[in-house]
Amino acid sequence: MDAESLRVAVLDEELPYPLTSGKRIRTFHLLSRLAERHRITILCHRNADPAEVPVAERAFRKLGIETIVVPRAIPPKSGAGFYTRLAGNLLSPLPYSVATHTSPELVEAAALHAAECHVDLWHCEWTPYAQVLRRALRGKLRRKPWIVMAHNVESLIWKRYAETEEHAVKRWYVRKQWKKFERFERWAFANATWSVAVSEPDAELIRNELDGTEQTEVVENGVDTLGFRPQRDIDRDPMSILFVGSLDWRPNQDGVKLLFDRIYPAVLAAEPKASLAIIGRNPPPWMQQRAADFPRCRVIGNVPDVRPYLATCGMTVVPLRVGGGSRLKILESLATATPVVSTRIGAEGLNLQPGKHLVVTPDERGLAEGIVGLMRDPDRAADLAEEGRRLVVRDYDWGPLSLKLEEVWTVAAMQRSQRSSARES
Repeated sequence: MDAESLRVAVLDEELPYPLTSGKRIRTFHLLSRLAERHRITILCHRNADPAEVPVAERAFRKLGIETIVVPRAIPPKSGAGFYTRLAGNLLSPLPYSVATHTSPELVEAAALHAAECHVDLWHCEWTPYAQVLRRALRGKLRRKPWIVMAHNVESLIWKRYAETEEHAVKRWYVRKQWKKFERFERWAFANATWSVAVSEPDAELIRNELDGTEQTEVVENGVDTLGFRPQRDIDRDPMSILFVGSLDWRPNQDGVKLLFDRIYPAVLAAEPKASLAIIGRNPPPWMQQRAADFPRCRVIGNVPDVRPYLATCGMTVVPLRVGGGSRLKILESLATATPVVSTRIGAEGLNLQPGKHLVVTPDERGLAEGIVGLMRDPDRAADLAEEGRRLVVRDYDWGPLSLKLEEVWTVAAMQRSQRSSARES
C-alpha cells in the first residue's frame, strides 16, 4: 500500500446493502469510492433480514472491502420486549438507541480488531457507535484518531419529537431521550478527532451547542447522477403523488400519518382524481390499514428500484415536521427531474431555493395547497424540477463528495485529538 493509503475501520449498525434506505445509500456510495484508494474494514451487527448478509458481503468483497459481521441483530422496535427495553432504559444514562446498539459482541469484535490489526483511523458511521469504540478501546481512545459521521443531530430530532408529541406520558419519555442524547453527543463531538455533518446547519449546531469546536466538516448527502436521470420518453401523471422513505423510521412514519390525517384528504377535496403511492422498506401494518380508507392510495413497501415510480409520478412529497440532516429523497427526485413539494424541515440542509427548484411550505399545513398548485400547473412543476436537476447535478454528485470525506480521513489520521480539555466520562 502506498503512503497515502489508509487502513480504516468503520463501525456501523449493519451492512449497508441492499440500498433500501437513505443511510445505506450514503454509506455505500461514499465507501465504495474510497475503497479504490484505501483499505476499509466494516465491523457491524448482522442485518435484521439474515438473507441480506451474504448478498451484501459479496457486494463489498467485489469492492475490496473486508466485512466483520457479529451474529447479533439490533432488537426490533415492536412487541412486548421493545416496551420492556424502553422501560429499562429509564435507569440508563445512555439514550435508548446508544444502549441497544452497544452490544458486547460488537465491542469484543472491535477490541480484537484493534489488537490484531493496525488501524490508521476509526470511523463511527453513526453517532451511537462512538460508544462501541469508547468501550472497545477504553483508555486508548484519546490516543487514537477517530471520526463520527452524524447522519443527523439526534438530539435535534428528539427535541422535535418532544415539540410535536401530543400524549403527555410519551412526551415526558421523549424529553428524557432528548436530554440523554444531548449529553452523549456533547461527549462524542468533543472527543472525536473530527466530526462530519451532512449539512451546514447541522455542523453549526455541533460547533456552537454540542462542543464540536471547529473540527467539524460538512460532507453533504448526494446522488448517483449517472444512475438517476430523467426518463423523457415516459409521460408523468400530474395527479399522482409519491412518498419515498424508510417506513420504519419514526420521522417518516410521522410524515405518513400527516398525509393520511390532513394532507391527502385536503388534496382529494380539491382534486378528486388525485392518487398517492407510499414506497419504502418495512411499512408497519397500520399504514396498509389506513391506506385502505382512501381512494387510489397504496402502500407499496420496498421496491428493487424507485426510478420507475419517480419517472411516472407528478411529484414527490416530503411532509416532515421531525428530522435532521438532509433528504436524499429530494436529491434523487430532482436528479430525475421529478417535481418536489416539501415542508421547510423536509428541505433543510440542502442548497435549494424555494420557488426556484421546488415548492417549500413553512409547515405541513400548506402542503396540500402546494400539491394542488403543481397538479393544476404541470408546466411550472416541470420548470422547477429542471432547475433543481441542474443544481443537483452540479453540486451533489457522490464523486466529489467522497473526496471531501477522504480529506477529513487524511487530516484526522495525521493528528491526535488536540482537545486535551475534553474529558471522557
